[in-house]
Amino acid sequence: MAWKFPLSDIHMGVEEIQAVTRVLESGWLTLGEVTHNFEQQFIESTGSRYAFAVTNATAALHMACLVANLGPGDEVIVPSLTFVATANAVRYVGANPVFADISGQEIFNISPQSIRQKITPKTRAIIVMHYAGFSCDMPEIMQIASEHGLVVIEDAAHAAGSSLDGKALGAWGQTGCFSFFSNKNMTTAEGGMIITQDEGIAERLRVLRSHGMTSMTLDRHKGHAWSYDVTELGFNYRIDEIRASLGIVQLSRLTKNNLRRSQITDLYRRTLTRLVPEIGLPFLDAQGQSAYHIFPILLPGNISRLKFMEAMKANGVQTSIHYPPIHTFSAYRDDYPDIELPVTEDIARREVTLPLYPGLRDDEVLEIVESVAHAFSVSDVGGV
Repeated sequence: MAWKFPLSDIHMGVEEIQAVTRVLESGWLTLGEVTHNFEQQFIESTGSRYAFAVTNATAALHMACLVANLGPGDEVIVPSLTFVATANAVRYVGANPVFADISGQEIFNISPQSIRQKITPKTRAIIVMHYAGFSCDMPEIMQIASEHGLVVIEDAAHAAGSSLDGKALGAWGQTGCFSFFSNKNMTTAEGGMIITQDEGIAERLRVLRSHGMTSMTLDRHKGHAWSYDVTELGFNYRIDEIRASLGIVQLSRLTKNNLRRSQITDLYRRTLTRLVPEIGLPFLDAQGQSAYHIFPILLPGNISRLKFMEAMKANGVQTSIHYPPIHTFSAYRDDYPDIELPVTEDIARREVTLPLYPGLRDDEVLEIVESVAHAFSVSDVGGV
């Protein structure tokens, strides 16, 4: 349907069209100088030493697990309140995801206390996901990892432009994985980035990204190599020059767009607190600088989420759920029959995501809040 207020919206302007046109006119479409420029600019924006643009964030997470040397018999602690790719990447390498609970109604990120409770002799890594662009408790999580000799991988799919204590999210762990999917704060349509500070890991990522080959097509085109070796089982996870050109333009707008997202978030919070004080607003006291990727709210238990979302739909407002817990999916359920994640499951039953994108005007935010107040008033039917 044609939404009056979609959940997210993409702004593509003349700059993106011109960037793509230049690539098409150049005659070089696969990984090349434009991609390298994109990677260098992402390095500068995150303070990382190395960055590799890839076809999507799932590929980045897969490679992060590979360079962490995870494999069969290993356990990796992950949140369940995240997109399924976070756990799928663990399974791709034959390791086992172990689901930890989240912190609470105020913070939807993985709980350090729950992480500690889930550690066993088989634990090899922790994957954190910075929900909505708000930082996990990285100092505490890094301390836990240090105490137990664990690798930390950051799923920073929501967190382009986020930071904690002046350090970019994604740059805390061994690797950080970003998404440039079409609903993200910056987009290349499909695409992602993996960053690291470690030279040895960077070299392995470089090889894994392109079939395990020691030289690229561009190297041979420039006469820098005439053949290649294949040193390990790699993958075709390269991004192309067209998407990289979009990424350069989108990255240049990220700070401004994230600022607008923060302003919209603040307006939502102030007006919802005034008009519908019963609705929970997470991350009010979150630490660090968020990217404000999405705007989640928490319905009281006596409100039917389905009725609420249907009422919002009737007013032309698209809403969503972030997320159905991974351990409840058919592909995972049988392997986790007795799992107890009470906070995750409570939040997952009541969370609703409202529209958030830089193009939202203040008057439109107020109209959405009025729709929330109306939907709230007609949805008191005993929950679910």
